[in-house]
Amino acid sequence: MYTVYNTRPTFSTGKNKMERKKITIVGAGHVGAHTALWLGLKELGDVVLLDIVEGVPQGKALDLMEASPVEGFDSAITGTNDYRDTAGSDLVIITAGIARKPGMSRSDLINTNSSIVKTVVEKVVEYSPEAHLIIVTNPLDVMVYVAWKISGLPPSRVMGLSGALDSARLRAFIAMELDVSVEDVQAMVIGGHADEMVPLRRYSTVSGIPVTQLIDAKRMDGIIERTRNAGGEIVSLLKTGSAYYAPSAAVAEMAESIIKDKKRIIPCAAYCEGQYGVDGMYIGVPVKLGRNGVEEIIEIELDEEEERDFRRSVSAIKELIDSLEIESMGIKDTRP
Repeated sequence: MYTVYNTRPTFSTGKNKMERKKITIVGAGHVGAHTALWLGLKELGDVVLLDIVEGVPQGKALDLMEASPVEGFDSAITGTNDYRDTAGSDLVIITAGIARKPGMSRSDLINTNSSIVKTVVEKVVEYSPEAHLIIVTNPLDVMVYVAWKISGLPPSRVMGLSGALDSARLRAFIAMELDVSVEDVQAMVIGGHADEMVPLRRYSTVSGIPVTQLIDAKRMDGIIERTRNAGGEIVSLLKTGSAYYAPSAAVAEMAESIIKDKKRIIPCAAYCEGQYGVDGMYIGVPVKLGRNGVEEIIEIELDEEEERDFRRSVSAIKELIDSLEIESMGIKDTRP
């Protein structure tokens, strides 16, 4: 005879600040589940893994908990299909959404995932009105805009994964090219996620040495192009599915800076109110991430080429937002 144990979370509402932070991940796919693993390994708090498919978040959470004695982390990871179990979360990471399928237009993808994000955010904010939100769902720059509009939260508490991942990929490719430690490589990618990204070679260094002194222009062009196509390169190799190790690690990096108030300077999709000449939009820019979320947008000087590429990126994101059936979702578009 088997005993069925209660797997429902028993978290506090976060009122007792001496207790561990509570982090919810919505979407128990590869990205969501691996994000839970990174958060557990870093012991950033107790994690709730939520998904609409019964058994999936519970099974993955239990598997992760069974790994905790091996890796020595005490963060509790639990799975659920009920948003009530997410109540009082300090941070919510949203990975839910569908991938673009053959024959599906980008507009179809945007409107489908917007509907998913809308439903998720409404539920999340109902139970965790004080939470910070990190959006991972694609098309990223549009989805984080939708999440902010639906949530009613201050824009500083809603942000999206973009440059944190893209910069990590650029750093990896530079380190591979030079055969040096990734720890010594710094890189900056701004602008929209994926095709709209703007890798900044002038702000890429190895132990403070500008990468332009270490890699010739032609080879660096190739590295930048590979960075832009990094996600697609992985998809083409896997045949089915997409990247999840690097995206989940980058999300965990952002979460750590917020939870620990580290005030890391990390590029991510943040709401601009005049910075970089952008007003009323989310776009990838370097920010200071701390316990108040996006505490400051760092404005760096762009040369003529970088400025041109950034403007092109802003225009592309604006087009995507304009294609969104935003009024039908009950969202008032307040962009200038």
